[in-house]
Amino acid sequence: KVLIDVPRSDLAKELAQSETKIQVLQDTLQQVLDRREEERQSRQLLQLYLEALKTEDSILSKVAEPEAAPRKEMDVVDTGTSSTDTSATRALSDQVLAALKEKPAPELCLDSQDLELVLKEDAAALASALGWDKQKAGALQEACDQELSKRLKQVQTLHSLRSTSKGKKTLP
Repeated sequence: KVLIDVPRSDLAKELAQSETKIQVLQDTLQQVLDRREEERQSRQLLQLYLEALKTEDSILSKVAEPEAAPRKEMDVVDTGTSSTDTSATRALSDQVLAALKEKPAPELCLDSQDLELVLKEDAAALASALGWDKQKAGALQEACDQELSKRLKQVQTLHSLRSTSKGKKTLP
């Protein structure tokens, strides 16, 4: 860094070289510094990526599933039943309902598919299944929506980074 900052003429005199050679030297040193900074940033990004994979419990595979493919749980909700409470109970497993009732921030405990199911559920049916009022169930759905949106943005960012990194040429 110091050699890059030294005026070219002073460095040329000190090293007994032409200013052209000193310019090439300084340009090369700047490229090395730039590459080191890019590598440092890449390591940080990779570390964040690995941490996200650990905490999100394979979110990439779940979000990457085609949304058009029907699932059994969705079919029950889509076809409807005579009781909205039964519909919510069938679409949302007992485990999901328990997490919704017991956890202080259940949207952080659910996987992306379960978040989608909570969002697709009618607020009144969800409130009835949980034994809550409709306003509290709506707030829960809003929190789930925000969490799912955040996860989708993370996935899009990772895909963008992956495609960007594939496009770069590797150094020899």
